[in-house]
Amino acid sequence: MKNLHIENIIGKILIQSGSSVNVQLESFFPGDRFAGGKYNFGTHTITLYIEEIKAQCLQIFSSLEHFEDYLAVVFAHELGHAEDSQLAELIDQMDMCNNEFTRKGIALRIEENAWDYARKLIPQQLIPFMDTIISYSLQPYYDALEISA
Repeated sequence: MKNLHIENIIGKILIQSGSSVNVQLESFFPGDRFAGGKYNFGTHTITLYIEEIKAQCLQIFSSLEHFEDYLAVVFAHELGHAEDSQLAELIDQMDMCNNEFTRKGIALRIEENAWDYARKLIPQQLIPFMDTIISYSLQPYYDALEISA
């Protein structure tokens, strides 16, 4: 898939959101996590890792047939971080917190906030598709807190 097509998908969602966030496209996440996107609070920048998003799509859906929708969902989620009015406060709470369980709970809240925002940007007919992605995304947080979804 050409970057121009990817940029068009991103551009439509960006316009819909009204966000002023900067967006960068890279091939792979530089760390050892399996991240499709990353929001940098300090620079107000979302970086999408296209090959990682493809790999996630293959892992969950065993095909790239829905890659464009998957990309849209990942981007909408990252926009959720960028537009989260509680994010600065939640980051501060995490930084000041010495209790690991509480830190994990705050991390879950950050992710849930982003998903709540993303739901407003994704067409209604894609919500079941998105719910599958959300389930996979939040499971490690639930596991860390030893709670069930």
